[in-house]
Parts: sequence; C-alpha cells; structure tokens
Amino acid sequence: MRDPLTAITDAFTSFLFGKVETTRLPVRTSTGQAQAVYLPTAAPGLGDSGVIIGREVYSGKGYIYDPFQLYGQQLPAPHWLVLGESGNGKSALEKTYVLRQLRFRDRQVVVLDAQGEDGVGEWNLIAQELGITPIRLDPTAALDMGIRLNPLDPSITTTGQLALLRTIIEVAMGHGLDERSGFALKVAHAYVNETIVERQPVLTDIVEQLRHPEPESAEAMNVALEDVRAWGLDVALVLDRLVDGDLRGMFDGPTTVGIDLDAPLIVFDLSHIDRNSIAMPILMAIVGVWLEHTWIRPDRKKRIFLVEEAWHIINSPFVAQLFQRLLKFGRRLGLSFVAVVHHLSDVVDGAAAKEAAAILKMASTRTIYAQKADEARATGRVLGLPRWAVEIIPTLTPGIAVWDVNGNVQVVKHLVTEMERPLVYTDRAMTESSVEQESSASEELLAAEREAEERALAMEYQMGSSSESTVA
Repeated sequence: MRDPLTAITDAFTSFLFGKVETTRLPVRTSTGQAQAVYLPTAAPGLGDSGVIIGREVYSGKGYIYDPFQLYGQQLPAPHWLVLGESGNGKSALEKTYVLRQLRFRDRQVVVLDAQGEDGVGEWNLIAQELGITPIRLDPTAALDMGIRLNPLDPSITTTGQLALLRTIIEVAMGHGLDERSGFALKVAHAYVNETIVERQPVLTDIVEQLRHPEPESAEAMNVALEDVRAWGLDVALVLDRLVDGDLRGMFDGPTTVGIDLDAPLIVFDLSHIDRNSIAMPILMAIVGVWLEHTWIRPDRKKRIFLVEEAWHIINSPFVAQLFQRLLKFGRRLGLSFVAVVHHLSDVVDGAAAKEAAAILKMASTRTIYAQKADEARATGRVLGLPRWAVEIIPTLTPGIAVWDVNGNVQVVKHLVTEMERPLVYTDRAMTESSVEQESSASEELLAAEREAEERALAMEYQMGSSSESTVA
C-alpha cells in the first residue's frame, strides 16, 4: 500500500507538471542489434586485407594478418617470430598460414622442415596435397642418387660461392678463418673456377686444390709453396667431411636436375639430419645461400621463408650473419622470414647473442604461445611486451596466442577448418593437445566454432579472390 501523503503529493505534482513517469512496453530485439549499446572491448584490428588467422578473444571479431599488406603502413619489416612450447599450436598456425597465403597467385613459400614422423617431414601431407615432392636431404639417400645441392653451382655468384665456403668452414671449426687459411681457400677457389669449364665445379675440386696448390698461387704472394699447402690443410680437412665424411653425398656433386624453383611451395625435408649435430647449421648455411642466389629474384613475387627449429640458425654466429643479410631482402625484394623457436632463451643466451638481437629486432611481428611463468617474464623483457600480456601467457590454452604486431598487442584464437584439419594436425600434435581441447569445450561448442570458422574463411576467401589483382 502506498503512503496517503505520497499519493497526494504525486497527484498534485502531476496536476502541475504533467505525469513524470511513464510505463513503456518491452522491446524485443536480437543480440546482434542490441550489441550496439556496448562499448568496444578490444583494440582496432589490422585491416581487412590479407589472410585470416582466427578471431580476437576479447571482442570475437576476425583477426586478419598479412605482412605484405601491412609493410610500410603498420610494419617496418615483414619478418615474423613465433614462440611457444610444444603442443600449443605453433605448427598448426604455420601450416594454415601457408595454405591460405598460397591462395594468392603472387605468393611463393620455402619451408625448412626440420621435424618429422614416420620417416618423412611434418610438411609431407601438405606437399602431397599440392602435388609437390619435398626436397629430402638425407646423407644415406644421397649416396643412392638422392638430392644434391652444389655450393659451387654456377647459378651462385663467385663472391657468393666463396662466402658460402667460408661460412661452412667457420661453422664446422667454431671460429673464424685466419688470414692465411682464408688466402689458401681464396686461391684454390679462384683456380678451380678458372680451369674447370666443361662441367660444374664441385667440392672435391676445392679439396684437391687445397692439398696440392699450384706454384702460381705461392708466387703471387711471394711465399713458399709448402706454406700455402700448410695454410689450407685445416680447410681441406673440414671440406673433406662434406665429400667423404658423415655428410657426403648431399653437397659433393652437381645440383640435382629438376628442382622446381617456380613451384608455389618448396619444402626442404631436413628430418633425417641430426638436429643437434654440426650438420644442421652447415646445412642451413648451404640452403640459405643457395636460395639467396637461385630463388629470390626481382620478379615482384612475395616470398615467405619459413624455418622450423630456427635456433639452429641463430645460435651459430656465422650462419646468423648470413641470414641477417638474407633478411635485408625483405624490403627490396619482398621476402618475409618466419622463424619458429620454442624458447627465446635458446637464442638470446647462446653463442650468437649479438646476431640474435639483430634478427629479433628485424622481426616486427611476434606471436607467443603458452610458456612457463619464468620464461614468459624473460620473453616479455626482451620483446618489450606490456605487463598484462606477460601475465596471461602462462595461462593460454592450445590454439590461443599473444600477437604483437609492431606494438599492436592482441590475444588471438587460431581457427582451423575441417578441410585443413587432416593436413595440419600430425599425430603428435593431436595427442599433445586433444585432452586440453576436449576438456575446454563441449561437442556443441566445437560444432558451433567450426561453423563460424567456415563462414569466416569463406568471407576471407571471397575478399582475397576479389582483391588478387590489387595484391599482385
């Protein structure tokens, strides 16, 4: 019951000023229309041109990323660093990113596939789906007419050949060449290139010339012939490993005919190489220089160079310096370098800390999956991540990562379509992440997510197809 005095007061007020309160009928609407009353909950995206990655976690909107579209506007360099412990989605992200980039006609991708299962690399299924044969570098297979890459291939400039030979030797020896050894290598290389014209020069020719230098080489520097031979002995022993040692067969012959450098995807399968041996950085150096002189061309194509287990590159000062030079092609010839690393401490505390810092500085895009708290704090300090991002990195679930695109930091859930799923997830990846995924969502939620993924990707593909001429 209302108080009589209150009722009289309300009646008098209504008589003087009209009725103050009105009764409104309820309004029925949809959540899509009603959401306009809520303020934005996430930072602006990166635009709507490029490859869709997934959705931003806090707002639910699509997250689209393309270094070639963003370069010069939001990105000073198109290079990308991907970090995170195993089983959190790095491999799935890389594979879907490449598959979606290849929808554009002016894209080419090279992958150095250092991981493998069942005797083949992780990228074998994708290569098969695209009708591509991986370039499988295997010392045992190379002896039986397997794949060979020649460091003295005529398609590599003379200067590039000599730089590559020096890098191989320095990686194997663990220190730089002194002046005398460098001179012996230089004269041996020059003599081989001048005298062997009827075929491709090979490493055996360099080793033979180092062991038996020509008198003219000694006379040119006014030194004894025996001195030149002694200066080149250590160099000859190192190169002999590629000719007659545990790496023989892969580099001691003419480059295998038929390697298609115009294919949209080139996969170097390194899964048969011991990742912890000196063979891996030597192999990285040879492949890197070979690609620099044969694959990267000023033809207006956008190229992506993706390297698994990238700490094998950055941990070697000599190979890191080589790849620093390669990264500079990003601005001039449209190359995007993608380095995949488990922990940042693998490289910043290694032997090539200075070179690693330079490479990390070139990577304007950083994607960080779940890490332990201590590792997350160390990563945050090195990369300059905001405090809130560092705090949530240890709590991230598989498929969700912190993206830092030149200071634009967002949390993104990577989406994989049903069509991509069998190509993207290896057995190991499924066993590592399936428990967490099943416990975090019901079957109904997974079905709804998949339907949303298909719709989002269909929309992106339509945008990509309609803008191909602009992108090209």
